[in-house]
Amino acid sequence: MRVVQSYILKVLKEIHPDESISKKAMDIMDAFSADMFNRITLEAARLCRHTNKQTMTSREVETAVRLLLPGELGKHALSEGRKAVVQGLS
Repeated sequence: MRVVQSYILKVLKEIHPDESISKKAMDIMDAFSADMFNRITLEAARLCRHTNKQTMTSREVETAVRLLLPGELGKHALSEGRKAVVQGLS
C-alpha cells in the first residue's frame, strides 16, 4: 500500500467512519494524488526558474497551488496543507 493510500483511508474514517472504499476507487484516488503532486511540483519549479531561484520554498509551492486550484478550492487546499504541516511538526 502506498503511503498516500493510508492517509486517504485515515481521512475517510474520520469523515465517514462507517464507509469503505473499493480498490479501484483507491487506485483512482492514488493516481489523482500523484498527478496533483507532480503538477504542483512542476509549477513550483517553473516559478523558481522564472525568478532565478535555486531553492524551492513554501512560497513557490503555495503560489503553484493557487495557480492550479481555482478560487475556494485553492484556499481550502492551502489551509488544510498548513494545518497538516503544523500537526506534523508537533
